[in-house]
Amino acid sequence: MYITNEKRSYLSDLKKVTEWEALPGLLLLIATIFALVIANSPLMELYENVFHHTEILPGFNLHKFINDFLMAIFFLVVGCEIKMEVIRGHLSDIKRASFPIIAAIGGVIVPAIIFFVFNRNTQFISGVGVPISTDIAFAIGAFMIFKNKLSKSLKIFLLTLAVVDDLISIVVIGIFYSSGIKLIPLVLGAITFIALLLLKKIDKKERLTPYFILGFVLWLCIFSSGIHATISGVLLAITLPITKCNKDTLECTLIRIEHVLAPYANLIILPLFAFSNTAINMNITSMPEGSIKVVLGIIIGLVVGKPLGIMVFTTLLSKFKIIEKPKDVKWYDILCVGMLAGIGFTMSIFVSEIAFEGNENILNIVKISILLAAIITCLIASIAINLGKKINIRNINV
Repeated sequence: MYITNEKRSYLSDLKKVTEWEALPGLLLLIATIFALVIANSPLMELYENVFHHTEILPGFNLHKFINDFLMAIFFLVVGCEIKMEVIRGHLSDIKRASFPIIAAIGGVIVPAIIFFVFNRNTQFISGVGVPISTDIAFAIGAFMIFKNKLSKSLKIFLLTLAVVDDLISIVVIGIFYSSGIKLIPLVLGAITFIALLLLKKIDKKERLTPYFILGFVLWLCIFSSGIHATISGVLLAITLPITKCNKDTLECTLIRIEHVLAPYANLIILPLFAFSNTAINMNITSMPEGSIKVVLGIIIGLVVGKPLGIMVFTTLLSKFKIIEKPKDVKWYDILCVGMLAGIGFTMSIFVSEIAFEGNENILNIVKISILLAAIITCLIASIAINLGKKINIRNINV
């Protein structure tokens, strides 16, 4: 079929738009605004019927399908990114990776401590995993807004930090947010996982279809076992081959799968997740006892705890020569990026859905806190970045 120059130009422009790094964050924002408008309008009843009363299978509604199945695909893409970073990327060189890894650990521990201090004697302590996460899509989207005022190497730092942050969050979900584990599905899942590991030896052509089929079986086993089903996405990513490359495209199986799924994960699944989970009714008539501590734990944890943890851990370990700050990056830049890392959003809402399942009142309050934290973080980061540019603070290497 003949393609005209006009159509070729249109396709080229469309490709540029879909590859725009700020697009996932923008779509997340649009989906969230739509959900908030609907939640506070007469359309809320229709929204509830669509997401919570539309059953795909008995006991498996559309909301659960998005959170348990589609998000497993998103975690598969995240798992592929993590594995690529570990094998071939910035996490493959321990000296280069140590700085963002320590930053990520600090950015997880301090917010968790802050939330724990506020909520240690309350019924809401299970929410300790809510303020520990960084939303890659939103954080990178925010970074792209300020890209002309920040060093390019800071983007790599933020990406690496967010990847490690996601890895820690995945481990936390797997360990602390799984309950009532059933042995038989778990054993079947382990057998499927082993089959996936052996698949590259059985199928020398490394076709994608067997991985998708066995990956779905793995999801069914993990879902039935009581462990949160999204972990299956990460487990599948672990099994994907990365050594053998296609002679035509020079892409290994892992990269091929990531390239196939990443656009769907970033441009469809994440906005759909945001739309189905951020319909927050702002008309809160009553605050459960102790809920103000949850609000403070989340907002202070994300807005203050994230950058504080990143700065304290990296500064101390740099002083003791355990890690080394990149030479072309100033401490003030690290602080600004640390602020952007305080945008928890997707992962924070995801954890809150698990931690406070069935408690709609506190869940609404938690989601409002996450949204407020993201707004406050963006405002403070914007002021700090613009102020730093204006008075040329980045020329001072403290």
